Amino acid sequence: MRNLEKMIGKIADKADLAFLAYLEEADDEPTPTIRATAALREREGIRVFYLTASPQKAAGFRQEPRASLYLLAPDFYRGVCLSGTVEVLEGAESCVLKFTAKRGRYYTNFKSENFLIPD
Repeated sequence: MRNLEKMIGKIADKADLAFLAYLEEADDEPTPTIRATAALREREGIRVFYLTASPQKAAGFRQEPRASLYLLAPDFYRGVCLSGTVEVLEGAESCVLKFTAKRGRYYTNFKSENFLIPD
C-alpha cells in the first residue's frame, strides 16, 4: 500500500458516518452490536480516534473494550475497518469514546488489503 496514513486520513476526514462495533453476550453466544456514531470529533494520525456517545451506548464498551471502527468515504466506494480497543472518557451529558486501532483492512475498487498500525 502506498501511503497508508494519507489514504486512511482522507477517508477519516471525509467520513459522514462512522460505525463502531463490539461483541455482546446474548444467550451465551457473542453477537456483534453496531453503533452508528456522529462524525469523528478528532483523530491522532490513524491510530487514535475520538467519538461522542450517549452513556447508554458507552455502557457496552465498558464491559467489552474490544471493538471495530468502520469509516466510509461518501465520494467513492472506499472504506477502512480498524480493529482495536475503546476507552470510555466520562462527561456530564455525553461520553467521549477513545478508540485506539491496532490493525485494519482497507477497501477500494472491490479489493482489500490488511495492515498493522505501528505503536
